[in-house]
Amino acid sequence: MTMKYSEEHEWVTVEGDIATIGITDYAQKALGDIVFVEAPEVGSEINQGDEAGVVESVKAASDIITPVSGEVVEINEDLESAPGTVNTDPTGDGWMFRVKLSDPEELDGLMDAAAYKAHCESLDG
Repeated sequence: MTMKYSEEHEWVTVEGDIATIGITDYAQKALGDIVFVEAPEVGSEINQGDEAGVVESVKAASDIITPVSGEVVEINEDLESAPGTVNTDPTGDGWMFRVKLSDPEELDGLMDAAAYKAHCESLDG
């Protein structure tokens, strides 16, 4: 399964027309120990670039910016009791929400792993 990345440090994988979204390892490291995750409501429509939720750590709060548009079909309820999963497994069990894609072509505008790695390196200077 191919993972795509946004400049705002979200990742997305797609299976059929369902996209799974979370924050990257780079983002969780920058935030530090995550203590709270607020995901969008199931059934809500979100558009690419919208704020879809919030991740709070002991250091800061950061918006989750959705990399794709669609209807929220599932949230990772496990993060309510175990938000630290985002730190230990950001691209696995730490996923945040799933959407039914409304415009699969939006994926073409996201970065692949190599481009995202270069993006992060440019930020680290």
